Amino acid sequence: MGTSERLLRLLSLLQTPRDWTGMELAERLEVSPRTVRNDIERLRSLGYPVHATRGAIGGYRLAAGATLPPLLLDDDEAVAVAVGLRTAAGGAVTGIEETSLRALAKLEQVLPARLRSRVNTLGTYTVLVSHRSGPTVDADVLTVLAGACRDHHTMRFDYDDRRGAATQRRVEPHRLVNAGRRWYLVAWDPDRDDWRTFRVDRVRAHLSAGPRFAPRELSDEAIVALVSRGVPADARRFHARVTVQASAATVTERIGPWVGTVEAVDEETCILDTGADSLEIMAVYLGMLGLDFAVTGPPELVAHLGVLAGRYARSTVNG
Repeated sequence: MGTSERLLRLLSLLQTPRDWTGMELAERLEVSPRTVRNDIERLRSLGYPVHATRGAIGGYRLAAGATLPPLLLDDDEAVAVAVGLRTAAGGAVTGIEETSLRALAKLEQVLPARLRSRVNTLGTYTVLVSHRSGPTVDADVLTVLAGACRDHHTMRFDYDDRRGAATQRRVEPHRLVNAGRRWYLVAWDPDRDDWRTFRVDRVRAHLSAGPRFAPRELSDEAIVALVSRGVPADARRFHARVTVQASAATVTERIGPWVGTVEAVDEETCILDTGADSLEIMAVYLGMLGLDFAVTGPPELVAHLGVLAGRYARSTVNG
């Protein structure tokens, strides 16, 4: 094994998130511990921040540095990054589309043919449904809020509430949640002494970090419930209570929490309380249930479903 090949192999080992003893690295590379030490110094001279700890359980670890050195990715990691960049280029976060495409171009340029074929196959046979009319969020706002969640800093910001009124909020950020094309901040609101959710696309300028706070415990299940509760069905443009001929458990398994809430009537019937900003989206929700249902209102939805029923019936008539 030549020096260059050995350095690449050493770098690949060090990128695994663990400590390696000099003896372990020497055995993996089939060289002496002294050669390992010399190779570590070569990596450091190239800008890789390899940290060493002394003692019986000491070892080497690749740490974060001041600059970004080249990374080594295995086949699956490279494909995953490429697919993620393609998705980000058409996503709901503004300002990262061009950056994602530049990064993707650099990655695809050096991908081996076998991996480029895998990525291209995924791109060819995958359709990204983009709703450009939907809300988008600022990447810088997401970054600031994510940092506040990580570092436990209180945040103040201007916020447009559900009615469009401008407000000022002071919160203790906990988690960012991506639900479809919308991003939400889950945070503790000291002024209301309760958890609250905030749509990130409604967070305006004047974000400012405050003092640190002691984080509160909140399970992932509770976070999902908060996001669902924070966007009630009756807050959307169209609202409906739909009788579904199935158990509440069956319907709950088939919808996301943002679609609505389910209320059991008996073992074979339940009520789906749902809403959306367009009749077309509501019709999609109901059609994807794959179950019999009855809708009595609103009149616009009843009429729209009637139009769809006629259209579908006509499409099956033999010419």
